[in-house]
Amino acid sequence: MIYEAGKNFSSKDYKAHQIERGDYEECEFIGIDFSGYDLSDYKFSNCDFIDCDLSNSKLNNTAFRDVKFKNCKMIGLSFEDSHQFNISFQFEDCILNHSSFYQLDIRKTIFKNCSLSEADFTEANLSSSVFNNSSLLNAVFDRTILDNSDFRTAHHFSINPNQNQLKKAKFSRDNLAGLLHQLQIIID
Repeated sequence: MIYEAGKNFSSKDYKAHQIERGDYEECEFIGIDFSGYDLSDYKFSNCDFIDCDLSNSKLNNTAFRDVKFKNCKMIGLSFEDSHQFNISFQFEDCILNHSSFYQLDIRKTIFKNCSLSEADFTEANLSSSVFNNSSLLNAVFDRTILDNSDFRTAHHFSINPNQNQLKKAKFSRDNLAGLLHQLQIIID
């Protein structure tokens, strides 16, 4: 395995098959198509992914430590397969539809302007996370810890307060219907 630090990788210079399995620290990946790629056992620390496609990539034992994803397509990723020690990332303008965060402890995660349609957050700890202007259409929250999380600008979510932990979670008056959906009441 190789070690790279402070290096920039871009689609102009690299194809996904040319980026070797290894440990990447403070690196930047720009415009690279990793879709369907096997990223198992890669380690990313303090890295930025910008305009990349990671859809349907394998993440077995992949380490994400303080990783930022911006304007990335990340459909169908199983983040629960990744290395869970010190896992932390944030997402901005990303498409994470059909991705799974099952049982992950990802407190303080930021999702800004993201599409999380049918994402699975079952049994995850998302305490103090922020869903800023993100769509959660048909996302699954089941026995999820959402204490102190911010849903004030999130939309299209449905969270059952009886099946999830919501202590001091923040919602706006405009999106309270996402908490009351299970009651089958009509809100005008």
